[in-house]
Amino acid sequence: MSSSKLTALGTPIPQRRIPRYGFHSHIERLHGRIAMLGFIALVLAEWKLGHGILIWS
Repeated sequence: MSSSKLTALGTPIPQRRIPRYGFHSHIERLHGRIAMLGFIALVLAEWKLGHGILIWS
């Protein structure tokens, strides 16, 4: 059995784990970095093609 801290009544204090879903700093940082890479890829593709990705006319 692991050594965990106990309350005054002798019951163990639950330890919080990092959740696997939702808005959290590590996930938001990852999404931000992926968005930056996507933006740079879009700029490079437009530069290589000589025009924008979406051509309306």
